[in-house]
Amino acid sequence: MYWTFSWQLYPSISHVKLSNRKVSFGSRKYTAIRASVSPSESGGSAAPIAPLQLESPIGLFLSQILTSHPHLVPAAVDQQLELLKTDRDAEQQKEEPSPAGTDIVLYRRIAEVKANERKKTLEEILYALVVQKFMDANVSLVPAISPSSSEPSGRIDTWPSQDDKLEHLHSPEANEMIQNHLSLILGSRLGDNSAVAQISKLRVGQVYAASIMYGYFLRRVDQRFQLEKSMKVLPQGVYDEDSSIQQVAGEDISGDRRDTSFRSTTQTHPELTSLSAGDVSPGGFGQGIKPSRLRNYVMSFDGETLQRYATIRSREAIGMIEKHTEALFGRPEIVITPQGTIDSSKDELIKISFGGLRRLVLEAVTFGSFLWDVESYVDSRYHFVAN
Repeated sequence: MYWTFSWQLYPSISHVKLSNRKVSFGSRKYTAIRASVSPSESGGSAAPIAPLQLESPIGLFLSQILTSHPHLVPAAVDQQLELLKTDRDAEQQKEEPSPAGTDIVLYRRIAEVKANERKKTLEEILYALVVQKFMDANVSLVPAISPSSSEPSGRIDTWPSQDDKLEHLHSPEANEMIQNHLSLILGSRLGDNSAVAQISKLRVGQVYAASIMYGYFLRRVDQRFQLEKSMKVLPQGVYDEDSSIQQVAGEDISGDRRDTSFRSTTQTHPELTSLSAGDVSPGGFGQGIKPSRLRNYVMSFDGETLQRYATIRSREAIGMIEKHTEALFGRPEIVITPQGTIDSSKDELIKISFGGLRRLVLEAVTFGSFLWDVESYVDSRYHFVAN
């Protein structure tokens, strides 16, 4: 597998000319959008808003608003969620046919199709809200990765860095953790933005997806940290700056239950092992890790709490991460050898600067942070997150 998810390819959202038509969705009609690019308006090539194209009727409707009035996206989402909730409630109130007839098979199949439609719609609502938050922050998402024809060196990172803007979207404590995250990935190359490396596209995609999950976890624990900080009930030792780097990084305390859980959780993220073994992080795992207040706070969690905070709560959020990552990096050609390992002979190599890698990781962490925010927002209006 690529980033441990299943795959389906989607093109990019573009600035388009849109016309309305009515589309049936379940038992209710929604306004959908038929997209067509006007050459005179696009200038031949429209600048993408984000790598992933929204396809459901509601997703296409939100795409139109993103291109014309992005500040209206939350209001449009509220309206669509109310319609979805009404449809779901009506579906749940229907009586299931008698088991004696063949109608029950058809009934359950229709219910399954409608549930899948709602899942896809919720994924695209989440995506539209995440994209809108980037637009509000005046940060453009990295476009779909492809070999650069305009850059003589063949580098793919022709996008602006925007590192400062991305870092300002997080609290000081979260930024300390993000810098440690970057240190784990880039190692001694952390400050070497201009150097160019030829790197596996598969590995970079794995790191990007893992960084989204890390950002989701980080925003979740940071919200709890900021609340306890404001209430002055933080655990003792969180602000202890004398904590050793080894202890904060989870080293040399193998007998501690919290350490074991923390390492078992972080080792599910590919960036901790994929790049440090290759051409990106010559410093190796754990190099450059610095003590931080939020990391000390996380280390105070018991194993069950840590596992809960490190888990993405909804299938819809997982599906959205999967589709966005594939839209950005493309669909890899994975070949499994008879020994059960991945054959990397067909793995595409890309040229990217370490500054470009830093930009990708910062975007991914921010994407995950925004995903936590919008998932909570949508769930407050249309409950879909499992307890």
